[in-house]
Amino acid sequence: MASLKRTPLYEFHKAHGGKMVEFAGWSMPVQYTDSHINSHLHTRQHCSIFDVSHMLQTKVHGKDRVKFIESLIVGDVAELKDNQGMLSLFTNDKGGIMDDLIVTKTDQGYLYVVSNAGCADKDSAHMEAKLQEFKAAGHDADFEYLEESLIALQGPSMAQVLQEGVCDDLRKLPFMTSVLTSVFGIQGCRVTRCGYTGEDGVEISVPRGSVVALTEKLMTNSEVKLAGLGARDSLRLEAGLCLYGNDIDETTTPVEATLVWTIGKRRRQAKDFPGADIVIPQIKAKTQRKRVGLISTGPPVRQHTPILSPDGKVIGEVTSGCPSPCLKKNVAMGYVETSFSKVETPIQVEVRKKMVPAVISKMPFVPTNYFTGR
Repeated sequence: MASLKRTPLYEFHKAHGGKMVEFAGWSMPVQYTDSHINSHLHTRQHCSIFDVSHMLQTKVHGKDRVKFIESLIVGDVAELKDNQGMLSLFTNDKGGIMDDLIVTKTDQGYLYVVSNAGCADKDSAHMEAKLQEFKAAGHDADFEYLEESLIALQGPSMAQVLQEGVCDDLRKLPFMTSVLTSVFGIQGCRVTRCGYTGEDGVEISVPRGSVVALTEKLMTNSEVKLAGLGARDSLRLEAGLCLYGNDIDETTTPVEATLVWTIGKRRRQAKDFPGADIVIPQIKAKTQRKRVGLISTGPPVRQHTPILSPDGKVIGEVTSGCPSPCLKKNVAMGYVETSFSKVETPIQVEVRKKMVPAVISKMPFVPTNYFTGR
């Protein structure tokens, strides 16, 4: 554990009964004194704090900053309004997904980017190499790594908890928008309405030296509890959200992963994102495999569980799976041959060498509650 990186909340987690595990090179809490299921349900019914300070936060500067980031991703950043963000994908020249990220076009003259901890070294090296090429071609862009901490406050009572500490009206901050503000008197915080649970929530980028004080302040509200990686994983799975390295990676394209919606219309027409010559034809034609949701009962379905047709032929593999605390069934996602991808298609999963009936399901498995401002 000594060689693992620690967030500024490391001692705070331990003091609150956090069970620390290795995750993407960091020491992170998998759960606290509450059981994983109680923590999961508390987030769905009230709200929870997740430490996500291990995520990579960067700012992209320069007059050609939009052109630079668009040279790496599939999204149409130019169309974003000020302080609006989007989920996008870094792709490689073969159309494979290098990482998923959120890009926000701030009104402070920079782009704010959050990407995954597990891909931090890869993302950094990729961005730095491409930046050198971009600047050598005479363009103006630069980026900086942020030292800020990042916490996520997620759940239906998030707004009533946070509203006490901000001057901005949270009813005017819909899903995937962001504001630079003070939070409970702490200056220089960026509050972005997003998250990884399917619930209404925010991610708060906060100066490192103030993150413990902010977390303690939020914890004074009885609605709020701490939640760890265990609940984060089951919540995102119920919401049908991908985990990089499990459900998407460099061997999957946005079309196979059913993430075509992340590719901007203008970007499709221009075919100017990495791997476009492979990805665009896939949009019109059917790919051989497709990411799907599936539901089963009985023993839990985990990553690498084989997926079989009703007559026992292997047609794919589970990439993420867990018992759903909300549905009291097993939920999973994985890739199957496209001919078996239609919702309600009966299939089987092989758990401990036994065949278990399952069915292809639409996602999200549990309805999402993002705040759209309506």
